[in-house]
Amino acid sequence: MKLIIINGPNLNLLGSREPDIYGKGNFEEFFENLQAIYSDVELSYFQSNVEGEIINKLQESDNDFDGIILNAAAYTHTSVGIGDAVKAIVTPVVEVHISNIHAREDFRHKSFIAPNAKGIIVGFGLQGYSLAIQSFLK
Repeated sequence: MKLIIINGPNLNLLGSREPDIYGKGNFEEFFENLQAIYSDVELSYFQSNVEGEIINKLQESDNDFDGIILNAAAYTHTSVGIGDAVKAIVTPVVEVHISNIHAREDFRHKSFIAPNAKGIIVGFGLQGYSLAIQSFLK
């Protein structure tokens, strides 16, 4: 099994950005733990604050991976382009959000990714990524 995690804007600041919402750990350390826990899965990781780079990575990842775990962060609610990219590829995508986007500001309730995602995991902190991996293993 070969999976890629693609993270969007500001997720490079995990651990220092709003720790009451996003937690105190950084993603790189968490990713190393995921690799250790799921040692039978080939995990890759990509993060960008640039919308076009996320679209490019989705397109590049198509057919090279068995699944994509996407946390497009704020682009989830604003990027028709990322939503269209998910729709255009055949590799299944699981949308992940660290916080419960439905318990936050109204604008965060809309996802341009969800209509074309295999599934959505929200509100379980960083463990949402582990749940997404498990969804591909089942």
